[in-house]
Amino acid sequence: MIKVMLKGDAKEFEAGVTAAEIAKSIGAGLYKAACACKIDGEAADLRTPLTKDCELEILTFDSAEGKHAYWHTTAHIMAQAIGRLYPGAKFAIGPAIENGFYYDVDLEQTLTPDDLVKIEAEMKKIIKEDLPLERFELSPEDAVKLMEEKKQDYKLELIAEHSGKGEKISFYQQGEYIDLCAGPHLMSTGHVKAVKLTNCTGAYWRADANNKMLQRVYGISFPKAADLEAYVTMLEEAKKRDHRKLGRDLELFTIMDEGPGFPFFLPKGMILKNLLIDYWREIHRKAGYQEISTPMILNRSLWERSGHWDHYKQNMYTTVIDDQDFAIKPMNCPGGMLVYKTKLHSYRDLPLRVGELGLVHRHELSGALHGLMRVRCFTQDDAHIFMTKEQIKDEIKGVVNLIDSVYKTFGFQYHIELSTMPEDHMGAQEDWDNATEALRNAITELGYDYEVNEGDGAFYGPKLDFHLTDCLGRTWQCGTIQLDFQLPERFELEYTGEDGAKHRPIMIHRVVFGSIERFIGILTEHFAGAFPLWLSPVQVKVLPISERHHEYAQKVAAELEAAGLRVEADLRNEKIGYKIREAQLQKTPYMLVVGDKEAETGTVSVRSRKDGDIGAMAVADFAAKAVEQDKSRAMD
Repeated sequence: MIKVMLKGDAKEFEAGVTAAEIAKSIGAGLYKAACACKIDGEAADLRTPLTKDCELEILTFDSAEGKHAYWHTTAHIMAQAIGRLYPGAKFAIGPAIENGFYYDVDLEQTLTPDDLVKIEAEMKKIIKEDLPLERFELSPEDAVKLMEEKKQDYKLELIAEHSGKGEKISFYQQGEYIDLCAGPHLMSTGHVKAVKLTNCTGAYWRADANNKMLQRVYGISFPKAADLEAYVTMLEEAKKRDHRKLGRDLELFTIMDEGPGFPFFLPKGMILKNLLIDYWREIHRKAGYQEISTPMILNRSLWERSGHWDHYKQNMYTTVIDDQDFAIKPMNCPGGMLVYKTKLHSYRDLPLRVGELGLVHRHELSGALHGLMRVRCFTQDDAHIFMTKEQIKDEIKGVVNLIDSVYKTFGFQYHIELSTMPEDHMGAQEDWDNATEALRNAITELGYDYEVNEGDGAFYGPKLDFHLTDCLGRTWQCGTIQLDFQLPERFELEYTGEDGAKHRPIMIHRVVFGSIERFIGILTEHFAGAFPLWLSPVQVKVLPISERHHEYAQKVAAELEAAGLRVEADLRNEKIGYKIREAQLQKTPYMLVVGDKEAETGTVSVRSRKDGDIGAMAVADFAAKAVEQDKSRAMD
C-alpha cells in the first residue's frame, strides 16, 4: 500500500494505482473533468501509475495546467487531422499557449479559410473516434529512425539537440499519429468537446528570419460548447474594438510602409498621449520623483558595461559614429546610471527617485509587429529608485501603491506575478535570493496574492509584473518592478553612509504604463474608442442646426474653450441628423445642438454619448458640469 496526499488528506491505495483511478474513486464528476495531474509538484498524465508515497493534485480545465494539457492534446488532434488531409506535411512545434494552441506546419500549399474548415471537420472525426493517447520512450538512436521513417525533418532537428544527453526521448501516439512530446495529455481524443480553428499566419522556424517560413495554425477548445460560443463572441467583440481600426477611424495614429513598427501620432492621438503624460508627471511629482532626460544614442562601451551588448544586442539598433560603435537605447537604465554619477551622494539623499519618459528602440521581427501593442519604438515611462538596503521594502511598497492607484483610475483589475532568476543572468545566487525575498515580503505585507513565474526575471534581477484585465477579460502585462543589485555594481555607484564609509546603493527599475503607446492601444480597446471625458481628444461638439446658427455655435464653443474644455464646432452645411451621427461615430462624449430656441435663451440642447438626450442647459451650467467631470477624471 502507498499513502497519497490529496488536498492535505492522506489516503491509502494499492501501489500501481493511476491518478485517473484515484479521481474516479473520489467521484464521477472529478474523473470526467480531470485533464492531467501533478505528482509531487510535477505535471503528469492521469494514467501514470503511482508506485510510492506522494502528493497528488488532480488538474481540471479550471486550472492553468489543466488548460495546458487540454489545449496541447487538441494541438495533437489538429496535427493528426492535417496529416490525414495533407500527406507529406512536416510538423515543427505545437504548444499550448495563453489562449488555445497552435501548430507550425511545413506544407506545399498555402492554407485558406476553407482549408481550416476542412481541418476542423477532420478534427471532429478524430475526437469522435476517442483514440487513447499513449506515451512511450525511445533511445535517441531509435527516435531518429522513427522520425526518419515519418520524414519529419524538424523533429529530427529537435532530437539532435537532446541526443547528446543520452536520455530517452518521450513520444505520444494516438491512432496512426505519433509526435515527439513531453506531455502531459488527456486520456483520449474524445475528452475534447468543442473546438474551433481561429487563424493561420506565417512563422519562421525558430523565429529566425533566415529559416523557412512555416504556416502557423491557431485554435481553441473547451469542455463545453457554451464556453466556445462565449469565446467566439468575445473574439467578435475584440475585432470591433481593434485599436488599429479605431486608431485610424478616430484619427489617433497610423503606421506607414516607410516605418514598419514606428507609429505616427496624429493631432488627436497626440492630445491623448499628452494627457497620459501630464497625468504621469502629476502623480510622480506628488510621489517625490525628479524627471530627467537621457540621450537616445550612447556608445558601445556603455552598453558593454551595462551588460546589454552581451545579453540584448540582437534586439538593439546599432550605428557607427566617428569610427566608434554606438547603439540606440533599448532601455533607459544605463543613462540613469550616468545621471546618478554626476554628483556625490550621501545616505541623506536616499531614496532618490528619478523618472524618465524615454523614447527607446528595440528590434522586433516584422511578423511580431501589431499596431501599438508591439512596436519598434515606444515611450517607456521609466523610473529608477536608488536606495539603501534598509529602504528596499518601503520603496517596493510605495511603487506597488502607485501602480495600484493608477490602474484604479482607469478602472482596471489586475494580478501580480513574481518572476525569478533566468538561466541567462548576471550576479551571484545569494544576491538573487535576497532580491527575490525582498519583493516577496513587500507584496505579502501589503496583502496581495501573487503567482510565481519561475526563471522569467530580467537578466539583472527578479521582478514583479502587473497584469491588468480589460473589459473582455483579456490580460495585458503593463507595470513592472525590477530589483537590481547588478547595475549599481557594474557602474560602481556609491553613496556615503552614516558611518562615513562608501556603500553601494540598491536600485529599482519600474514602469507603470509599460509604454505610453501600448497603454493607448489597451485603453482604445478597453473603451472601444469611447474614452472617458478627461481622455477624449474632443470632449464636446457644438452642432448648429443651420447656417444662421453658426455665430451662436462659435460663441458657445469659445465659452467652453475658455473654461478649459476641448471643443469643436461642426459648421458644415449638413443636416443636423448627419452631424449627430458623425459625432457619435467619433465617440464624442457630449454633443450640443443649437438652434433658434437655444440662441434666444442662451442655452444648449445636450446629448450625451452614454445617456442620450439630456435636455436644455445654460451654457455656464453645462461648462461647470463638464469641467468637474474632467478634473475628477471620472470613468463616466
